[in-house]
Amino acid sequence: MPAAVSPIITLNAQDNVAVAREAVSAGTPLGPGDALATADIPSGHKVAIAAIEPGTPVRKYGQIIGYASQPILPGHHVHLHNLEMRDSDVAHEYAVEGGPTPLLPASERRTFRGFVREDGQVGTRNSIGIISSVNCSATVSRYIADHFNRNGGLAGHEGVDGVVALTHGGGCAINTKAEGYRFLTRTIWGYARNPNFGAIVMIGLGCETNQIDHIMQAYGAKENPRLRTMTIQRMGGTRKTIEAGCAMIREILPEVAAAKRTTVSLSGIKLALQCGGSDGYSGISANPALGHAADLLVKHGGTAVLSETPEIYGAEHLLTRRAATPAVAEKLMERIAWWRDYTERNQAELNNNPSFGNKAGGLTTILEKSLGAVAKGGSMPMQAVYEYAEPITEPGFVFMDTPGYDPVAVTGQVAGGCNVICFTTGRGSVSGFKPAPCIKIATNSTMYEHMEEDMDVNCGGIVTGEDTIEQAGEGIFERIVAVASGERTLSEQFDYGDNEFVPWPLGAVT
Repeated sequence: MPAAVSPIITLNAQDNVAVAREAVSAGTPLGPGDALATADIPSGHKVAIAAIEPGTPVRKYGQIIGYASQPILPGHHVHLHNLEMRDSDVAHEYAVEGGPTPLLPASERRTFRGFVREDGQVGTRNSIGIISSVNCSATVSRYIADHFNRNGGLAGHEGVDGVVALTHGGGCAINTKAEGYRFLTRTIWGYARNPNFGAIVMIGLGCETNQIDHIMQAYGAKENPRLRTMTIQRMGGTRKTIEAGCAMIREILPEVAAAKRTTVSLSGIKLALQCGGSDGYSGISANPALGHAADLLVKHGGTAVLSETPEIYGAEHLLTRRAATPAVAEKLMERIAWWRDYTERNQAELNNNPSFGNKAGGLTTILEKSLGAVAKGGSMPMQAVYEYAEPITEPGFVFMDTPGYDPVAVTGQVAGGCNVICFTTGRGSVSGFKPAPCIKIATNSTMYEHMEEDMDVNCGGIVTGEDTIEQAGEGIFERIVAVASGERTLSEQFDYGDNEFVPWPLGAVT
């Protein structure tokens, strides 16, 4: 580290804690006129820069992240042993920073190379999807996909990015009048219409609760050359279904492969914003850099979709201020209220602690984690709030209600129409999410260098002082445009992403 760079990062003038830029040894001066570190401070962890009395707020980002559970002196390590969580009690102001999205003049807006579909949506990939309606048809679906992906079935059809088997653990023994069933069918249909697919084959067992015919009727869909359906029982068994499925896809392949990329505006990009395996640097480096990239995309006419409702808890007041209208803010608060009830019904708490890995990385409370997570959403007005897997129709910055569990959250966003994903991580999350390309963004250089085979972008320069949030954000924006135009992410190069289709398993399984 250059001598002129402080060993700690102070994020706001109101803060009484700072973040260790790297591991700080006991006795290290924390800056001109500041105290010495009284203990070893792990990288990404918090250190007090002022005295904090028991029961008084601990502030980071200029916001309360918890309360001191014992006296804290300048130079003390601040973490689980002396910082406690209390219920979030923030004031919610509606639409005070909202309004229309500030778009760039049309002549200045960027373009990318995408696949324009018949319904006007734009794909960033050109895959064929196989969707199982129930777990009982999952194996058959995978066998068909493997024939094309691993056994040479795509030879001569280089215009097709792959055959994706979307399999899951549900589809039967559920109440068709309950939320869980609505979420499942909405998710399946959302993937069926995602523009990254050039064609879809839906496969069921035949006797399951989640009938394909019912999904088709609910969404006014009919079979056509690019949407085929079958059930194992109707076809006469697994072997016959596999043979028939392979024949269907062979018939579809030439037309799908013939699709060509054309130049289109960035309004065709719907970007899923995600973070997972977060650490103490997430809210300092990668998340605000992604937020800057999201702002740039939105100004060019694109859509950026924040999600993970439990991980904005305690920071939702920052979003209600940015709501375009009071009604948008109200809808977000309705979803927060739903989560309070949902967690209580399931003997859990919304103000839960971060995960084991989050704590090891320096995060102490859900308030701290949420304040850092919201930074991915940038600064643009929030134009809409969607329920899980609902079609995303409003351009600009929007929010989708999802759990914080990454595979479930991303599944909802892709079902809503997202065709690119940006995923920040400090501990090293490695998932892919077919059919949407996933750009992995590291929060710190140590992890990036250790796992560089899986990380597309490194934002560690922000932590060391060698880069700015704006510079890193511009780099992420350029990578989004390149990936949307066909550049392959590292997870795509490894062919990862076959197992991350995880519809929200909400409700009783009987």
